[in-house]
Amino acid sequence: MKEYLLRPSAAGTFRIDYAKELNPQQLEVVMAGDGPLLVIAGAGSGKTRTLTYRVARLIESGVQPSQILLLTFTNKAAREMLRRVEALLGMQPGVVTGGTFHHVGNLVLRRNAALVGLKANFTILDRDDAGDLMTDVVHSLKLRADNPDFPKADVLLDIHSYAVNTGMPLGRVISLKHAHLFEVADSMIRAINAYSHRKLTANAVDFDDLLLHWRKVLRNDDVRAALHARWRHLLVDEYQDTNRLQSEICESIAGENGNIMVVGDDAQSIYSWRGAHFANILEFPKRYPTVKQVKLEINYRSTPEILTLSNHSIGQNVKQFKKTLTAVRPSGGKPDVVVCGSVGEQAAFIAQRIQDLMAEEEVPLRDLAVLYRAHWHSMELQMELTRRGIPFVVRSGLRFFEQAHIKDVCAYLRLAVNPRDEMAWRRALKLYPRIGDGAASKIWAAIEADPEPETAILREGVLKAVPKGARKGFEEFTKVIFDLDRHKEQPSEMVRLVLEGGYEKYLEASYPDAANRAEDVRRLGDFALKFKSGEEMLAELALTITVAGRDMVGEELHDVVVLSTVHQAKGLEWGTIFVLWLTDGKFPDARAVKDAAFTDSGGEEEERRLFYVACTRAKDHLMLVYPTIADERGMSGVFQRPSRFLDELPKNLYEEVTVGWAPSEDRRSTPLWDEGGDLYGNEEEEGAGA
Repeated sequence: MKEYLLRPSAAGTFRIDYAKELNPQQLEVVMAGDGPLLVIAGAGSGKTRTLTYRVARLIESGVQPSQILLLTFTNKAAREMLRRVEALLGMQPGVVTGGTFHHVGNLVLRRNAALVGLKANFTILDRDDAGDLMTDVVHSLKLRADNPDFPKADVLLDIHSYAVNTGMPLGRVISLKHAHLFEVADSMIRAINAYSHRKLTANAVDFDDLLLHWRKVLRNDDVRAALHARWRHLLVDEYQDTNRLQSEICESIAGENGNIMVVGDDAQSIYSWRGAHFANILEFPKRYPTVKQVKLEINYRSTPEILTLSNHSIGQNVKQFKKTLTAVRPSGGKPDVVVCGSVGEQAAFIAQRIQDLMAEEEVPLRDLAVLYRAHWHSMELQMELTRRGIPFVVRSGLRFFEQAHIKDVCAYLRLAVNPRDEMAWRRALKLYPRIGDGAASKIWAAIEADPEPETAILREGVLKAVPKGARKGFEEFTKVIFDLDRHKEQPSEMVRLVLEGGYEKYLEASYPDAANRAEDVRRLGDFALKFKSGEEMLAELALTITVAGRDMVGEELHDVVVLSTVHQAKGLEWGTIFVLWLTDGKFPDARAVKDAAFTDSGGEEEERRLFYVACTRAKDHLMLVYPTIADERGMSGVFQRPSRFLDELPKNLYEEVTVGWAPSEDRRSTPLWDEGGDLYGNEEEEGAGA
């Protein structure tokens, strides 16, 4: 058989003046020839611009658009890049395949479904569908009938997903991520395997299957060769965030020394907890010895002072591609390290500084952000912003006091304080196995009919309303209620009693992130130390939440302060950034450092990368804030060590600021800061000079 080879169309004069549009580092990437290409794109270095111009240059050089595959982490990102390519070329570029791994995996799987036992018309289960199927599997196997505390569908799906994306055996995932469930590990594995079989029988896949089955079909020599021939140029964005499965797919399509260009920043690899594999980008040169490496180190976002601090911090990491970000922007002020006396002062400082920036410098709220390591770190700040009428939006999830697990715990406290609180009874009762809406209604009706509702749960009328299968859980509930009644003047102790009285066990069986939710509850207990009674605490929370629910009225939705975890803020930028709770054990997170062996990427080093990401979000001003005293683990006034990430910084890289109080003002709401580094209180010297 004869073969006729098509030649790329001859490239004429480029429409785009690449040398004019790009800096030398970006130009080197865009004009690079064939073969493996690794681009280490520092924060704010124009990564998206470089990728866009690379696609345009390939097309202008004669590469057929259909031979280009662009993989991103959102379909929106791919669409935006291809839209820019069209604008650059002044014409429709043709059909470039672009989108997320899951999007492209679906396209591949439709054509090759039979190779993995599916038909081409398979359906894709969303998270709710997958949860319903897993719940049905557990029910059909009677696993919850034998053990009411058997983990719920979301926990099982999380274990299954992590195992698929990391290649880790199910038993290993359970022992490392859910050790508290190890006694039922065999039953959990049985349920997950049955779930996989049910999907196949139903000709259905979940999101993880789109990648798992894509890799399986790539093991077929003909399919692999066909995809390699189809996509002669593979470009992958955010490669530091890929997991093992995704990197195997990319490198299988590209083949040995193929035209694979991966772009990312090892210094911003912060997602090991969800399966991202740091080694994918770090060891890329080992897997492709002929790779060309280019670093994008020219930063267009931040001032030189912010970059100098950020460079020094990330320079402490051992496992990395060394690079130094340089600024094109003019010099600005040094970052501030702000030392507060307490957590309340930390919140008050940030709130007042926001007001000052608005009033004195006319900084819009939308150009301000507060970043933190864990969601609970924003608890006091949310209350302070609400008190001052400063509108804010929480990007890291619901406002702290509106989260389900916080409202659950508060429901226990509410019914202890007010035994006739119907909604509190209903919410708390339904947390127990085999008590649904119907049973909760019957139990409440019996309690309501009793003249002494606080002791009604011991009497025959209430006990008759409790389903037989729920009796054990109801006994635990009864004990908690009577324990709470004895500690109504100790709200912190009340929170502890709820958590240790069975609620933590409920979290472990119900949520993949049970450890984080339990930590939130513990911190609620620390917060409760400042109140004299459960009644006082609940009243304060109710008023705060009510006001917070109205703080957007009359405001433009975009003109708000952003509160966000650092993880959620990656890829974004603001003029002024506050990073709070920079104490050792909080940032870096003690548990993340301790679990370093599990993440496979170094706990402390990943935490430092997270700190680096936080700092490099700032364009103009960076304020690193921490309290010296905090309530912790049920104890008041615990001394806090500054974060090791602050201790590592030379003092010439920042201004130290201490927060004090104006002597003649209301100490509850008027903290002042002194850039000279002393507590406020020097008016007498200034006055004497006058």
